[in-house]
Amino acid sequence: MTAPPIVGISGRRRPAAGAHDGPAALDELDVEVYFAGYADRLADAGALPLHIPVRADPGEVVARLDALVLTGGSDVDPDLYGASPRPGAAHDRGRDLREMALLAAALERGIPVLAICRGLQLLNVHFGGTLVQHLDHHPLGRDGAHDVTFLPGSVLHSVYGTTVPVNSLHHQSVDVVGNGLVAVGHAPDGVVEAAELPGRDVVGVQWHPEQLAHSDPIFAWMTDVASVARAASPGATASG
Repeated sequence: MTAPPIVGISGRRRPAAGAHDGPAALDELDVEVYFAGYADRLADAGALPLHIPVRADPGEVVARLDALVLTGGSDVDPDLYGASPRPGAAHDRGRDLREMALLAAALERGIPVLAICRGLQLLNVHFGGTLVQHLDHHPLGRDGAHDVTFLPGSVLHSVYGTTVPVNSLHHQSVDVVGNGLVAVGHAPDGVVEAAELPGRDVVGVQWHPEQLAHSDPIFAWMTDVASVARAASPGATASG
């Protein structure tokens, strides 16, 4: 039996308070976290999900992966795209730089990338694009908040068809699209909801497919292209 593809999932480091079952003295420690839906959906699709700790060397860990998922979270530091932060905004510059290093290593190695919500925004900034720092009137909702329409011929059009209802949990979006990227999905109000790197298995979506009530087909796509990348990798082996 062929071994499942290993898909790395980026996370974040947070104070342990509220995230453990031990004594209060442990509140002063840190934990590494991401929402479990990312791993659950990948496992359901047949992949082997792997959490990437903060201290993992980006190049070393990507060398052992078959694909990379960049997860959601806090706003990308506007300094990275030449803008001033809006008042009261919170950023995690350390996470930005770690994930950009993971992305750079994945692009250099040629493995598939799925960038989700903040991940899409980071992908866009990595390629020299900019972001809208706050959307005043974009719909929000846990499931089916609005439709996304895809560009014919795009990867996401092949995954979803012309239009799909998505959830909407973001208050930022792609503004100027990064060099080489193509905006392939839009909401009815014109907000960019998806982007791709043509000719590569590199896709970003602005919604949260891991939180939908149904099994989103993007994870089957991720597993399929990661399996192809694994088979093509030097030293690829089968198990069983």
